Amino acid sequence: MPSSTYPPQKSLAPGLAPSSARIPPYFLNTDHRQRCLAQLRSKHDGLEKYIYLNGLKERDPNLFYEVLLGNMLEIIPILYTPTVGDACSRYSHIWRRPEGLYVSIENKGAIRQLLRTWPAGPASRIAVVTDGSRILGLGDLGANGLPISIGKLDLYIAGAGIKPSSTLPICLDLGTNTEKFLDDPLYIGVRRKRPGVEEMDAFMKEFMEAMKEVFPSLLVQFEDFSTDNAFRYLEMFRYQYRCFNDDIQGTGAVVLSGVLNAARLSSAASGKPLSEHKILFFGAGSAGVGVAKQLLSFFTLQGMSVEEAKSRIYTVDSKGLITSDRKGLQEHKKFFARTDYDGPPLTKLTDIIDYVKPTALLGLSTMRNAFTEEVVKLMASINARPIIFPLSNPVSLCEVDYHDAINWTNGSVIFASGSPYPAVEFEGKVYEPGQGNNMYIFPGIGMGAILSRARHITDAMVEQASIALSSSLTEEEETSDLVYPRLARIRDLSARIALAVIRAAQADNVDENSLLRNLSDLALLDYIKAKQWQPCSTHHANGSAKGSRL
Repeated sequence: MPSSTYPPQKSLAPGLAPSSARIPPYFLNTDHRQRCLAQLRSKHDGLEKYIYLNGLKERDPNLFYEVLLGNMLEIIPILYTPTVGDACSRYSHIWRRPEGLYVSIENKGAIRQLLRTWPAGPASRIAVVTDGSRILGLGDLGANGLPISIGKLDLYIAGAGIKPSSTLPICLDLGTNTEKFLDDPLYIGVRRKRPGVEEMDAFMKEFMEAMKEVFPSLLVQFEDFSTDNAFRYLEMFRYQYRCFNDDIQGTGAVVLSGVLNAARLSSAASGKPLSEHKILFFGAGSAGVGVAKQLLSFFTLQGMSVEEAKSRIYTVDSKGLITSDRKGLQEHKKFFARTDYDGPPLTKLTDIIDYVKPTALLGLSTMRNAFTEEVVKLMASINARPIIFPLSNPVSLCEVDYHDAINWTNGSVIFASGSPYPAVEFEGKVYEPGQGNNMYIFPGIGMGAILSRARHITDAMVEQASIALSSSLTEEEETSDLVYPRLARIRDLSARIALAVIRAAQADNVDENSLLRNLSDLALLDYIKAKQWQPCSTHHANGSAKGSRL
């Protein structure tokens, strides 16, 4: 460790607090951040690492965020996907202390009073709200879903510089339909089945009204609601309140950004214009359809009408290609249901690829290894550079692993996944995967909405966030054929996305902070970066200690 200008403690000075004697004499000569990292790395199980970081945040939040900001690529996969899925699944068994706010179905009629117990009160600026009904690809976890909200808010703090004290993680405890939790003596949630539509709607309306009243400056991000409810409550509330759904809009925006860059690479190899791309979605839940709707922008940006754009997008669920003549078709699947196919049902993915001949295959199915060697090789046979984005989280539910996609396409695949994969060496060349991580998008959307005081999150704000991300590659990243910038630049990326979001809010006349309209883009970018929260460092740049937190 580097030497310190601080002398060792020889003895207690007169009047020194006795607690100082509990600090080791040469502690100030060391870098406690490195000690914390060593302790973290000594744990070989992802869940144990999660529990350690959770404890560090409780003991010393400032130190926790210092360590996080200095080691984001290592720590983000622990705080969020993939490890957070395991933390949620077992949260009732690893619970140690209150971390967020539980709003129970049993609080109906008294939700305002409960919300007023949150210490930050009206100073709260961003809430991530889940009802635990569709956590990642793990299903209905009920009250165990809170770590999703906590993890997303840590990403807001790390990625955009949102102030920790202004964040509010919420789990709506509405029961669960998963019997193993109802039978678990350690389950921490309400022991009942989930409410029906009428009871749920009444609860959600009271909840959102109370949120606006108690936290007037709050932005609400809906997270991991079941498919039908995700669409239902986004449409019900998006024009009444300052809210958005990350699974629908955030995922859609980050995938649009990746597809914009991937399509340019694919078209450069094939010579086909961007307007000739066809996109096949494998998975038609809230994320799949939400992403598909966002990708209409890919084609409308080429000058197409919405109807022309729709014709370039195909959706597939567990029953096969979705067509309008299918009986009992769910409401959210009707938008992209094909009206131009009248043959026998296409149920096999290879047959659907043969029929559609897509340039891009996107997976949001949570079906592990659904993109088989046959599927991947078929995509490569009809495309010089096939676009394959297996986006299901966590890795255990991913449609195809990166090393297989590289091997089966002889390195021609343009790849992005939902969870992180390491680089792969193939025939002497190192290939670097893209990661369609929502962390690229939602922190910047949140920052822009908060600073502009947007009344609503408009479609244009989400679209401009996506375009800002797609145009943010450095020259080196473009040379490396990356479709996303490296995540290590996330704070700068979030600031640039926030700028685009603010300008879109101004163009849509939903901004209430009119002062930002008078700033040039350069001045506004500087303003955003100045607003990004930083932990109060107690260490010199060379690693030596400036003071103790203990």
